[in-house]
Order: sequence, then C-alpha cells, then structure tokens
Amino acid sequence: MLTWNDFEKTDLRVGTIIEVDDFPKARKPAYKLKIDFGELGIKKSSAQITELYSKEELLNKQIIAVVNFPPKQIAGFMSECLVLGVVDGNNPVVLLQPERKVNNGVRVA
Repeated sequence: MLTWNDFEKTDLRVGTIIEVDDFPKARKPAYKLKIDFGELGIKKSSAQITELYSKEELLNKQIIAVVNFPPKQIAGFMSECLVLGVVDGNNPVVLLQPERKVNNGVRVA
C-alpha cells in the first residue's frame, strides 16, 4: 500500500499537446508528443494512443501527465513525462483529460 506521503511525491499536471508526430521506430504504434505545461515548459512524450486518436484530433487537446519521472529513452527518443490514460484489457487506451479547459501546468489534486 502507498502512504499519503508516497502519493504526494507524484506530480500530476495538465498540459496541452502542441505537436504530434508519427513514431515509426516504436515497437508498438505510438506518437511523439510535445506538450505545453505552462511554467514547467514544454515536455516530450511517447504515447501508444494511435488506435483511438488521430494526430489532428490530439493537437490542442489537454491531457494529464506525470511530470516528475526521470526521462526515459524509447527507441532513440527521450520521453520526459508519462501521459495518463485508462487501460481496459485489450481495448485501446483512453486519455485522461480535464472535464473543462484549465491553465497549462496546474497540478492535479
């Protein structure tokens, strides 16, 4: 079980996707994303969300991500945050997002 102190170490923030590119080197179909987190700056991420989301649909979409994991190298690409989504068995990932537009970089509490 996690303690409350453990949970508080996880930095969940809202960001807006500002760039989406194909990621052909990834083992599973994925996109390379650039996400604006306001005062935290722009961070890159790889996300396996190609089944439900087109590049055009993702552009300017707000998402929720963990921003305080160490960067991770994925097929020659440095991922700097973890975009969060719902995983339900073999179904495609469904992105977590704010119910309405909020400022980029605000913390999820």
